Amino acid sequence: MPKTSILLSPAPYHVLSYGTLLGTTFFHSFINGFVQFKALPRPQFAAVQSKLFPIYFGIQSAVPLILAITYPGGGPHNDSAGITGLLEVGNRWGFLVPIATMCASGLLNLLILLPATTKCMAERYSQERKDGKKSYDPAPHSQEMLALNKRFGKLHGISSLLNLTTFIAAIVYGVSLSGRLA
Repeated sequence: MPKTSILLSPAPYHVLSYGTLLGTTFFHSFINGFVQFKALPRPQFAAVQSKLFPIYFGIQSAVPLILAITYPGGGPHNDSAGITGLLEVGNRWGFLVPIATMCASGLLNLLILLPATTKCMAERYSQERKDGKKSYDPAPHSQEMLALNKRFGKLHGISSLLNLTTFIAAIVYGVSLSGRLA
């Protein structure tokens, strides 16, 4: 009896999607941003990041959905594949929660924090023109700029925590998935 091609199963798409998510998150979080920040003048850094973040957060939002759809199943209790398998009680903590966490973190960053941060940055640019001074220039700053810098810092911090949450959830998922290989 001829064996069907692995390309017709969801398995390779699941593994490649997971690798893409983990690799993208690791590279952007721990390498790309730091290198750009050190190598580029602040305005160019901000311009590049403003183009990358929608794509990056889009990947962090969409790929977990692909993982859910292509979930391989086949656990110790012969769980089902796909979303049905994820919803089984035995898969809750190792598979469902990490996938849901990754998706939620990406969506929060994409739909809430990215627009709020972009708006705050636009307000800072406007205030820079009024003050005749960049937001990152040495003190003193106007009260308006201090408030905007504080708001930007909070938004950036929350976004960074969500991004770290995605990374940790991806690691947890990878460890759980690797248990299927043992």
